[in-house]
Amino acid sequence: VQLVESGGGSVQAGGSLTLSCKVSGDDFGRLSMAWFRQAPGKEREGVAGIDRDGVTKYADSVKGRFTISRDNAKNTLYLQLNSLKTEDTAMYYCATSTAPGGYNYWGQGTQVTVS
Repeated sequence: VQLVESGGGSVQAGGSLTLSCKVSGDDFGRLSMAWFRQAPGKEREGVAGIDRDGVTKYADSVKGRFTISRDNAKNTLYLQLNSLKTEDTAMYYCATSTAPGGYNYWGQGTQVTVS
């Protein structure tokens, strides 16, 4: 399974970005997907997740500001980031789990910087 993120960049506080994660190598429609982020000096944290039925969940810190979605026809996962804050600055990764035991496939990450 290969995951390739895109869409990161530098924005001012209050701005918006849309991250994308193109998935190949498996039946995307059956996969549960998630976005994680890691800021310098901090542990990686889960941001949002979506299962194959479209059920979503969010970290408290992003609820109401971020929206996770998927387009199964395009094998693509999205994360819409609105009302960005400086504390949202981090490397953002998409991930999936193809077997029990956690997320076993990860993208290379895309940097989001909020100033």
